[in-house]
Amino acid sequence: MLIYRNPNEAEVKEIITRPTKDAADLTATVAAVLAHVKSDGDAAVLDFEQQFDKVDLRSLCASTTASPLAVTPAEFAAAEAAVSDELKAALQLAHDNIARFHEAQRYAGIEVETAPGVHCWQRSVPIERVGLYIPGGTAPLFSTVLMLATPARIAGCGEIVLCTPPRRDGTVNPAILVAARIAGVSKVFKAGGVQAIGVMAYGTESVPKVFKIFGPGNQYVQCAKQLVSLADVAIDMPAGPSEVEVIADETANPAFIAADLLSQAEHGVDSQVLFVTTSKRLLADVEIEVASQLEALPRKDIAAAALSNSRLVLVDSLDEAIALSNRYAPEHLIIETADAEALAARVINAGSVFIGHLTPESAGDYASGTNHTLPTNGYATAYSGVNLDAFCRKITYQHITPDGIRSIGRAVELMAEAEQLDAHKNAMTLRLNSLNF
Repeated sequence: MLIYRNPNEAEVKEIITRPTKDAADLTATVAAVLAHVKSDGDAAVLDFEQQFDKVDLRSLCASTTASPLAVTPAEFAAAEAAVSDELKAALQLAHDNIARFHEAQRYAGIEVETAPGVHCWQRSVPIERVGLYIPGGTAPLFSTVLMLATPARIAGCGEIVLCTPPRRDGTVNPAILVAARIAGVSKVFKAGGVQAIGVMAYGTESVPKVFKIFGPGNQYVQCAKQLVSLADVAIDMPAGPSEVEVIADETANPAFIAADLLSQAEHGVDSQVLFVTTSKRLLADVEIEVASQLEALPRKDIAAAALSNSRLVLVDSLDEAIALSNRYAPEHLIIETADAEALAARVINAGSVFIGHLTPESAGDYASGTNHTLPTNGYATAYSGVNLDAFCRKITYQHITPDGIRSIGRAVELMAEAEQLDAHKNAMTLRLNSLNF
């Protein structure tokens, strides 16, 4: 990890810069995969599964009449038997908390009479068909199934399509399927990475085209989502490799902080962690703790690679710390200070905030109830994390009575005439005349 002490402006710009791949090379690679999926459908997806995920679904599923991409009822049943009752109970608890938090976000529209006789209102309407991408490469993120499918069901989405990478034996991680069952998803397909985004964006013989794609992923998935969003499908947000920032003072526990940093670093080699503190002693202690805890991690190599993209920063005050944080706009922000709640109130840019010494990011990742699908790469300056509204559209309505025509009719005529849109003016003039106004 790189260490910065009282960084100047040039160093601050270095600190808030995320690691990236060459954009031109990345885009060309992703566009080629998407084009193949769009033109060749299932066959292309199966080819890419063999190439990228190293699984030959054609051969493994040759004995069944179902599509090689589709998870079968028998596979769901096998997954149920493979997952322990204890993990099932944990998944159910997490689902219930997520459901409780997102149920509270239901929209209640209010009708407004903007002028006498002019009534306007909004109605929240669920997206008919949504696609969920669940990463399963270096770690099967079954928790993301709950985070996405649960609000989709609460919103009332008519069809939920889930894509996730298969394992080498052609099966899907059983916890992913159990989470899908708990959240009410039955259409699960074996497709990972860029090809999964393509199959949901374009539709194939086996997989229906969706109207909006949700889910986290690496830079290839991020790029694919942005490319398909240009013309084919909506996406939840631009989001890429995961990240966490911790702000702490001398009251913090260095072991807690090290664990928080490593819990993010183990996501992937392109993850980033940022630690900002006002305490020289704490900075040194955290550095020692990170090195010690890292040695015990099964995903040590992944976490170590991520730490090479990460920073430890010493600042003079918490004012400087929060100013730096708001420029960085972290996906996850953990505040471990004596006045954590007061500092949290000053957060302007962040995906999700974790307040106090006893609130690890992993609580939000799994079971507190908030959603862990969040904007990364600085997009928290403009985007929210996934919430119930993400699965809905707001349709506006208006109803105008004769009194309403009298209230706004002449203003509409004048404005349309000034914009030289005579048909617009005429649409109102005819109504005014019909009412002898």
